[in-house]
Amino acid sequence: MRQGRRDGFREFAAGRSGPLYRSACLLASGDVHLAEDLVQETLGRMYLLWGRISRIDNPAAYAQTVLVRSFLTHQRRRSAGERPVGEFPEPGVPQAGADPELRVTLLQALGQLAPKDRAVLVLRYWEDRSIEETAEAMNVSSAAVRTRTSRALARLRGQLGGSLSELVAR
Repeated sequence: MRQGRRDGFREFAAGRSGPLYRSACLLASGDVHLAEDLVQETLGRMYLLWGRISRIDNPAAYAQTVLVRSFLTHQRRRSAGERPVGEFPEPGVPQAGADPELRVTLLQALGQLAPKDRAVLVLRYWEDRSIEETAEAMNVSSAAVRTRTSRALARLRGQLGGSLSELVAR
Protein backbone atom coordinates (compact mmCIF):
# COMPACT_ATOMS: atom_id res chain seq x y z
CA MET A 1 0.00 0.00 0.00
CA ARG A 2 2.76 2.47 0.93
CA GLN A 3 4.71 1.72 -2.24
CA GLY A 4 1.58 2.41 -4.31
CA ARG A 5 1.11 5.79 -2.64
CA ARG A 6 4.77 6.68 -3.18
CA ASP A 7 4.53 5.70 -6.83
CA GLY A 8 1.35 7.75 -7.16
CA PHE A 9 3.06 10.78 -5.70
CA ARG A 10 6.13 10.33 -7.89
CA GLU A 11 3.88 10.21 -10.95
CA PHE A 12 2.00 13.31 -9.78
CA ALA A 13 5.23 15.21 -9.03
CA ALA A 14 6.76 14.29 -12.38
CA GLY A 15 3.66 15.40 -14.25
CA ARG A 16 3.09 18.66 -12.34
CA SER A 17 6.65 19.89 -11.78
CA GLY A 18 6.88 21.61 -15.17
CA PRO A 19 3.61 23.56 -14.93
CA LEU A 20 4.32 24.43 -11.29
CA TYR A 21 7.78 25.68 -12.21
CA ARG A 22 6.48 27.86 -15.06
CA SER A 23 3.90 29.44 -12.75
CA ALA A 24 6.50 29.90 -10.03
CA CYS A 25 8.85 31.64 -12.50
CA LEU A 26 6.11 34.13 -13.34
CA LEU A 27 5.26 34.68 -9.69
CA ALA A 28 8.94 35.16 -8.88
CA SER A 29 9.45 37.54 -11.84
CA GLY A 30 12.04 35.31 -13.46
CA ASP A 31 14.00 34.45 -10.30
CA VAL A 32 14.63 30.79 -11.13
CA HIS A 33 16.15 30.04 -7.73
CA LEU A 34 13.09 31.27 -5.87
CA ALA A 35 10.86 29.44 -8.38
CA GLU A 36 12.71 26.19 -7.68
CA ASP A 37 12.35 26.74 -3.93
CA LEU A 38 8.63 27.41 -4.28
CA VAL A 39 8.09 24.26 -6.35
CA GLN A 40 10.10 22.22 -3.86
CA GLU A 41 8.07 23.59 -0.95
CA THR A 42 4.82 22.93 -2.82
CA LEU A 43 5.74 19.34 -3.61
CA GLY A 44 6.88 18.82 -0.01
CA ARG A 45 3.54 19.98 1.31
CA MET A 46 1.70 17.85 -1.22
CA TYR A 47 3.73 14.80 -0.13
CA LEU A 48 2.74 15.34 3.49
CA LEU A 49 -0.96 15.17 2.66
CA TRP A 50 -0.67 12.59 -0.11
CA GLY A 51 -2.19 9.89 2.12
CA ARG A 52 -5.39 11.96 2.28
CA ILE A 53 -5.34 12.98 -1.40
CA SER A 54 -8.57 11.13 -2.12
CA ARG A 55 -10.40 13.90 -0.25
CA ILE A 56 -9.16 16.52 -2.74
CA ASP A 57 -11.21 16.83 -5.93
CA ASN A 58 -8.43 18.22 -8.12
CA PRO A 59 -4.88 17.63 -6.79
CA ALA A 60 -3.31 19.67 -9.63
CA ALA A 61 -5.40 22.74 -8.81
CA TYR A 62 -4.72 22.25 -5.12
CA ALA A 63 -0.98 22.17 -5.85
CA GLN A 64 -1.30 25.49 -7.71
CA THR A 65 -3.10 26.93 -4.69
CA VAL A 66 -0.31 25.71 -2.39
CA LEU A 67 2.23 27.29 -4.76
CA VAL A 68 0.52 30.70 -4.71
CA ARG A 69 0.10 30.66 -0.96
CA SER A 70 3.76 29.66 -0.51
CA PHE A 71 4.76 32.57 -2.74
CA LEU A 72 2.63 35.05 -0.81
CA THR A 73 4.01 33.76 2.50
CA HIS A 74 7.55 34.13 1.17
CA GLN A 75 6.86 37.72 0.11
CA ARG A 76 5.83 38.64 3.64
CA ARG A 77 9.26 37.70 4.99
CA ARG A 78 11.85 40.43 5.42
CA SER A 79 14.40 38.61 3.27
CA ALA A 80 11.99 38.43 0.33
CA GLY A 81 13.40 41.66 -1.12
CA GLU A 82 16.82 40.15 -1.74
CA ARG A 83 17.29 39.35 -5.43
CA PRO A 84 20.25 38.80 -7.70
CA VAL A 85 20.55 41.45 -10.38
CA GLY A 86 21.51 41.16 -14.02
CA GLU A 87 20.66 37.47 -14.34
CA PHE A 88 17.82 36.08 -16.40
CA PRO A 89 16.37 32.57 -16.58
CA GLU A 90 18.30 29.99 -18.54
CA PRO A 91 17.17 30.11 -22.15
CA GLY A 92 15.05 27.15 -23.13
CA VAL A 93 14.10 25.85 -26.51
CA PRO A 94 12.62 28.84 -28.35
CA GLN A 95 8.99 28.42 -29.26
CA ALA A 96 7.49 29.65 -32.49
CA GLY A 97 6.72 33.34 -32.14
CA ALA A 98 8.56 33.64 -28.82
CA ASP A 99 10.16 37.06 -28.40
CA PRO A 100 12.84 37.15 -25.69
CA GLU A 101 12.80 40.95 -25.43
CA LEU A 102 9.04 40.98 -24.89
CA ARG A 103 9.35 38.21 -22.30
CA VAL A 104 12.06 40.08 -20.37
CA THR A 105 10.06 43.31 -20.49
CA LEU A 106 6.95 41.57 -19.15
CA LEU A 107 8.90 39.78 -16.41
CA GLN A 108 10.47 43.05 -15.33
CA ALA A 109 7.09 44.77 -15.29
CA LEU A 110 5.56 41.91 -13.29
CA GLY A 111 8.47 42.19 -10.87
CA GLN A 112 7.54 45.80 -10.14
CA LEU A 113 4.04 44.84 -9.02
CA ALA A 114 3.13 44.01 -5.45
CA PRO A 115 3.19 40.26 -4.76
CA LYS A 116 -0.60 39.94 -4.48
CA ASP A 117 -1.07 41.92 -7.72
CA ARG A 118 1.41 39.62 -9.45
CA ALA A 119 -0.32 36.54 -8.03
CA VAL A 120 -3.77 37.64 -9.18
CA LEU A 121 -2.54 38.33 -12.73
CA VAL A 122 -0.68 35.02 -12.96
CA LEU A 123 -3.68 33.08 -11.69
CA ARG A 124 -6.23 34.88 -13.85
CA TYR A 125 -4.32 35.22 -17.12
CA TRP A 126 -1.50 32.65 -17.07
CA GLU A 127 -3.34 29.86 -15.25
CA ASP A 128 -6.66 30.92 -16.82
CA ARG A 129 -8.53 30.55 -13.54
CA SER A 130 -11.96 31.97 -12.90
CA ILE A 131 -12.49 34.79 -10.44
CA GLU A 132 -13.89 32.33 -7.89
CA GLU A 133 -10.96 29.92 -8.27
CA THR A 134 -8.51 32.79 -7.91
CA ALA A 135 -10.33 34.05 -4.83
CA GLU A 136 -10.15 30.60 -3.27
CA ALA A 137 -6.44 30.21 -4.08
CA MET A 138 -5.62 33.61 -2.59
CA ASN A 139 -8.05 33.24 0.32
CA VAL A 140 -9.90 36.48 -0.51
CA SER A 141 -13.37 37.42 -1.79
CA SER A 142 -14.36 37.47 -5.46
CA ALA A 143 -14.85 41.24 -5.22
CA ALA A 144 -11.28 41.61 -3.95
CA VAL A 145 -10.02 39.60 -6.93
CA ARG A 146 -11.93 41.79 -9.41
CA THR A 147 -10.67 44.98 -7.76
CA ARG A 148 -7.07 43.78 -7.49
CA THR A 149 -7.09 42.53 -11.09
CA SER A 150 -8.34 45.84 -12.39
CA ARG A 151 -5.80 47.84 -10.40
CA ALA A 152 -2.93 45.47 -11.21
CA LEU A 153 -3.65 45.67 -14.94
CA ALA A 154 -3.78 49.47 -14.72
CA ARG A 155 -0.39 49.50 -12.94
CA LEU A 156 1.06 47.11 -15.49
CA ARG A 157 -0.18 49.25 -18.38
CA GLY A 158 1.22 52.34 -16.66
CA GLN A 159 4.63 50.69 -16.31
CA LEU A 160 4.74 49.44 -19.86
CA GLY A 161 3.31 52.57 -21.43
CA GLY A 162 3.82 52.53 -25.17
CA SER A 163 6.77 50.13 -24.95
CA LEU A 164 4.58 47.04 -25.09
CA SER A 165 2.90 48.01 -28.34
CA GLU A 166 6.32 48.71 -29.85
CA LEU A 167 7.56 45.25 -28.87
CA VAL A 168 4.44 43.45 -30.09
CA ALA A 169 4.22 45.32 -33.40
CA ARG A 170 7.43 43.75 -34.71
